[in-house]
Amino acid sequence: MNEHSKIAIVIGTRAELIKTFPIMLELQKRKVPYYFIHTGQHSLKDLCEKFGVKKPNSILTSAPEKSSKFFSKINKAIFWNLSLIFKIKKKLEKLKDLKWVLYHGDTMTTASAAIGSSRLFNPFKKYKNIHLEAGLRSNNLFEPFPEEISRIIADNFSDTLLAVSSLSKNNLKKMQKKKKIFVVGNTIIDSANFALNLSKNYKIKPLSKKKFALVSIHRHENIKNKERLKKIVNILLSLDFPTYFTMHDNTKRQLIKFGFYDKLKNNNNIKIIETLDYPSFVYQIKNCSLILCDGGSMQEESLIFEKPCIILRKDTERQEGLQTNFQFLSGLNVEKTKEKIKEYLSSSFKVQKFKNPYGERGLSKKIVDLLTK
Repeated sequence: MNEHSKIAIVIGTRAELIKTFPIMLELQKRKVPYYFIHTGQHSLKDLCEKFGVKKPNSILTSAPEKSSKFFSKINKAIFWNLSLIFKIKKKLEKLKDLKWVLYHGDTMTTASAAIGSSRLFNPFKKYKNIHLEAGLRSNNLFEPFPEEISRIIADNFSDTLLAVSSLSKNNLKKMQKKKKIFVVGNTIIDSANFALNLSKNYKIKPLSKKKFALVSIHRHENIKNKERLKKIVNILLSLDFPTYFTMHDNTKRQLIKFGFYDKLKNNNNIKIIETLDYPSFVYQIKNCSLILCDGGSMQEESLIFEKPCIILRKDTERQEGLQTNFQFLSGLNVEKTKEKIKEYLSSSFKVQKFKNPYGERGLSKKIVDLLTK
């Protein structure tokens, strides 16, 4: 039955699954069969169980025990990425009656899935390949790296593009190619609200009874650069209230390497904690007073829960949020960032009313409507 599914979904990372599971649940709810291909970039077993999606039908490579498969070893990553293209192509060739191949975001898996399912590698294919969360651009190939490149590859090799906003649609139109573009919004709206509701089944409490900040830093261009990481650490050390740093293993390795880890660990206001499962993480975002991050999803979650957000980067592909009064692109300027933090934490600061540029709850149903019509 699965090999006759009209829809194949290719997922590699936890972030991809988090943003795609609402679509998978909707397909399951409608009893629409789909073929789930896991590339093995991250381990997904616990998330599949947590969100109630089926196990992968096919696993192309063994998943790592830790969060990172390559620990920023570029050569190893490139080799894995190239081999993955052919593995995806070969797997898709075995599927009957295929109509759609869906992949999400900006990872190595995304780029490989787009190329492996493209007309270049499959000139006589009858299915369409579709990029979910298309069109986001920082317009800087090295910020974020290599994700900006992955998005450009995915958008160019895809037949159909599901844009997250009108701005992302305009970015895609600049490609000057005939593409089917649909503005569908960002599925993280459904993901975050589902996870928040799921967290009610947990016995969770806010990390602090007082105001607190939630921190996540993992971008390659930040943690691999000593000077950039030093500036981020200086910003964090300036915080004079409870701050919880959810630390990825790769980030910890780099902080130790550059001699910054102990400075954070020995600071009375900063508590280093392990990364949280998604429902717990969303719960803490809902209850925090300030977000400091360099990832994309937290910028989107900041919009959903209306939480002030310091973006510890020089450029961002999530430019929609910068139109609000509570997201600040720091440019890694330490002094200006400190000033903005004081502004966000002052009693006089209020979030101005805005319409979420990424849409409203229930947009995953509209995407499934598109896949099943």
